[in-house]
Amino acid sequence: MAPAPHRTHKQNRLTKRAQFLTVAGKGRRVAVHGLVLQALHRDDAAPARLGFTVTKKVGNAVVRNRTRRRLKEAARQHLRTHPVTGVDLVLIGRDTTRGRHFADLVDDLRRALTKVGCPSRGTPSPEGA
Repeated sequence: MAPAPHRTHKQNRLTKRAQFLTVAGKGRRVAVHGLVLQALHRDDAAPARLGFTVTKKVGNAVVRNRTRRRLKEAARQHLRTHPVTGVDLVLIGRDTTRGRHFADLVDDLRRALTKVGCPSRGTPSPEGA
């Protein structure tokens, strides 16, 4: 059975601690109101690989998992229409992620991606405007 088209494929996920540490150590970090984004540019044109994390400071396991699911859904919605390539992304949930209006959370992700220099292919270029 093929995976659902809206899900992130396993090869497009960061799953190992070493991968998260590499992005944290060598990548760029941007904090916006609803999340923290770490990005490490790669030398390829493969789709972005994503990792999600929420620290224990945010709350218990139920709260952390809900926060992580909100981050995953925000990334899924934004990257479906504005895909990025050649980058590893780690989205870190904050205490404010949980109560943030969802449209604002998606906008926070868009702004963070722009700040770290990950223009999306779905965004019109300034030359075309």
